[in-house]
Amino acid sequence: MGKNLVEKILEKHLMDGNLKSGDEIGVKIDQTLTQDATGTMAYLQFESMGVPRVKTALSVSYVDHNTLQQGFENADDHRYLQSFSYKYGLLYSKAGNGICHQVNLERYGKPGWTLLGSDSHTPTGGGLGMLAIGAGGLDIAVAMAGGAFYMPRPKTLQVKLTGKLQPWVSAKDIILKVLEILTTKGNVGYILEYTGEGVDSLTVPQRATITNMGAEVGVTTSIFPSDEQTRLFLKAQGREEDWIQLSADSDAIYDKTIEIDLNRLEPLIAKPHSPDNIDTVANLKGTKVHQVLVGSCTNSSYYDLMLVASVLKGKKVHPDVSFGVAPGSRQVFQMIAANGALGDIILSGARILESACGFCIGAGQAPGHNEVSLRTNNRNFEGRSGTKTAQVHLVSPEVAVASAIAGVIADPRDLGEAINVEIPETFRIDDSMVIEPADISFANSVEILRGPNIGLPPQTDPLQNSISGVATIKLGDKITTDHIMPAGARLKFRSNIPKYSEYVFEGVDSQFSTRSSENRDKGVANFIIAGSSYGQGSSREHAAICPMYLGVKAVIVKSFERIHKANLINFGIVPLTFVNEDDYNKIEQSDELILENIEINIKEKKDITLFNKTKNISIELNLDISDRQREILLVGGTLNYMKKQQ
Repeated sequence: MGKNLVEKILEKHLMDGNLKSGDEIGVKIDQTLTQDATGTMAYLQFESMGVPRVKTALSVSYVDHNTLQQGFENADDHRYLQSFSYKYGLLYSKAGNGICHQVNLERYGKPGWTLLGSDSHTPTGGGLGMLAIGAGGLDIAVAMAGGAFYMPRPKTLQVKLTGKLQPWVSAKDIILKVLEILTTKGNVGYILEYTGEGVDSLTVPQRATITNMGAEVGVTTSIFPSDEQTRLFLKAQGREEDWIQLSADSDAIYDKTIEIDLNRLEPLIAKPHSPDNIDTVANLKGTKVHQVLVGSCTNSSYYDLMLVASVLKGKKVHPDVSFGVAPGSRQVFQMIAANGALGDIILSGARILESACGFCIGAGQAPGHNEVSLRTNNRNFEGRSGTKTAQVHLVSPEVAVASAIAGVIADPRDLGEAINVEIPETFRIDDSMVIEPADISFANSVEILRGPNIGLPPQTDPLQNSISGVATIKLGDKITTDHIMPAGARLKFRSNIPKYSEYVFEGVDSQFSTRSSENRDKGVANFIIAGSSYGQGSSREHAAICPMYLGVKAVIVKSFERIHKANLINFGIVPLTFVNEDDYNKIEQSDELILENIEINIKEKKDITLFNKTKNISIELNLDISDRQREILLVGGTLNYMKKQQ
């Protein structure tokens, strides 16, 4: 029986568990990456482990989120990250060098390697044939210390591509089609593996667009084979020696298969407020547009920006449109500046934005009230742009630039003959904004720089046998980590848990933090009640840390997304699901709730019963976790668990 690509990589990296049986596996991690919004806490956690040097083959600390540096907090965090990296053996990519996923793809990704990143779009590396997975910062700290990364034993879903993309149809349209088929729900525990003749014509940047936005499907990661396209990309980056050929066997077995005929694909668009709210561009033609933004880790490659520049050459952006372009890396920025493409973009009336996450995370470029914004990034959750009433649509660069010129949603196929973007045989290589770590013999004398915004990882307590509290908040379906912990200007408080905790559910219920802290101080536990797909979106572990700090002891929902569920366990919060989803209707906000004998029931793997004291009813709950995770919950979280193991 043949093996698929996922199995081949996992077999070589398996540290614990069995690929054919069991509930979870432990995987050796070759590379890690963090970005500045998640890196500070990950590194504070690493420091608390007492490990003198990172044990991965490569770890990189990127600065790409808080680059506006509003207030002293961001600058202080960056100094901490740089000094930490210098001392503990990480590369440090300075602000301005580019978005972590784009730069890592260009300069450090290796086919067949594992990559763990504290950002949900780490699967971008799958476009290069890596098994690249997003996780919480504490999981990255454990990996840097040499520990395994644990995940549910994955199932593999084959996405078979046939045919070839037609003119003006892009890689973004492929992943939007995948989202239309699979949606954002019900895919936890799967890995998407792309196969078929349609793969052959897709370049690495195109593949990376697809694997990047696979995060929105809710899968663990996505991966393409390493083939001639991969070799050509690595050769152009001066890294041909990193190439290996890697693909599934012809008789490989998959748990599920879907098929997409690229010949029949047309330009697509994700309407507000979910990446799976898919429609055709043809159906929405003529809709007034106020803002168009090209960039983010999804669509900011050299290919993307050269296509935009080629369309704009000799043309002007519509006077009613605010048009911004953000190159994904300094490499891309330098190359379009050198060949004149940047000049064509500027002459069109576009605004040039920094090589950073920027508008994708709500750090600038907030649309006007009720305005329509077309963006090439990966998420259009309500309010994520910085404007709650904005109508954010997700599109390809082709649709974006056509619409920027027209002032309305436009079909790029109406632009005429397709533009052929030539990929250079050699990319411009300049790693001068990446700082090497100190020699290990000198590392002990390196001082870590800590500003007043740098705190300590919060301490957690062992699980109590009985938890009495209230349903502090009740929420619906598809609650994202953006809903739980706002990004944008609030990101600067990520190193300061007491301060950042003041903003939990800020955009949903501004009084949640106050109610929760009052309950905590009175010894009353807080419970969060929600619907399906709780914890969608970003990997931000602060969506678990800050509720934990406020005294949240359990989250009870219809279903969880993978990363957030793991983060809750890491910080000692019990993740429970309704055995009968209709029981969600039997709990109202402010109901008094009791989890009796929870410690014993977890230890002995018994059924979990919630007693709703207000309504005098019992509700059966499920705790679907591994034996290892049960031990973590019992001691109050992963840091406590590791100390106990040591």
